Amino acid sequence: MPPDEKPTSNLVSLRTAREQAIAALSDAFAHDVIELDEFERRLTLAHRASSLSEVAQTVSDLSPARSVTALTPSAAPLLALPGGRESDSVMAIFGGVERHGAWTVPRSLQAVAVFGGMSLDFREAQFLPGVTEIHIVALMGGVQLIVPPGLSVEVSGTAIMGGFGHVERTPIQFDPDRPLLRVHGLAIMGGVAVETRLPGESEMDAHRRRGRHRRDVGGPSEAKRLSERTGR
Repeated sequence: MPPDEKPTSNLVSLRTAREQAIAALSDAFAHDVIELDEFERRLTLAHRASSLSEVAQTVSDLSPARSVTALTPSAAPLLALPGGRESDSVMAIFGGVERHGAWTVPRSLQAVAVFGGMSLDFREAQFLPGVTEIHIVALMGGVQLIVPPGLSVEVSGTAIMGGFGHVERTPIQFDPDRPLLRVHGLAIMGGVAVETRLPGESEMDAHRRRGRHRRDVGGPSEAKRLSERTGR
């Protein structure tokens, strides 16, 4: 094998192992084998793993059926498209906007919520390869981002008398062939929340799952409630 092919081969192997681990973790979470906080912690470790052994550790204590399960359509990673729109915008002013199902995410998306609400569901979305950026402004409004476990996410933003959920779930070694969602912006007397939700899981199912988790830990503090809203 030529020397210049080795890094690519290693990256492909790591990508495959990571996707299988994320599928196994999603299956374990769906069957209540692991709790919400543990699921999120292991997801972050799987995304940031830099070796096959580190990936394997995230599922080493799961049953063989779940730790080495083949990817199913519901657990498969999002596909990256070779082409698509470079930019777009979506606005919710004194109203509500939703995007869900199969939709193509542009390279750069401007999202503005002013006295309104917005929900962007990326679980069935198709991305361009590499980095996709979302610039959010929430002015006395709210923006909810629903992401699947297999999507790498990086969130940073500023909140003034509001909340901006921060998530850091990106690989140590950048993979140009896989999507990376980078979110940043400003929330003024409003909120931006990022929630990890399983494919096919309804909002009611997610609330029930989080409700069970709150009962198990004896009720959330304000910090825990913000953590649950942001999917961390």
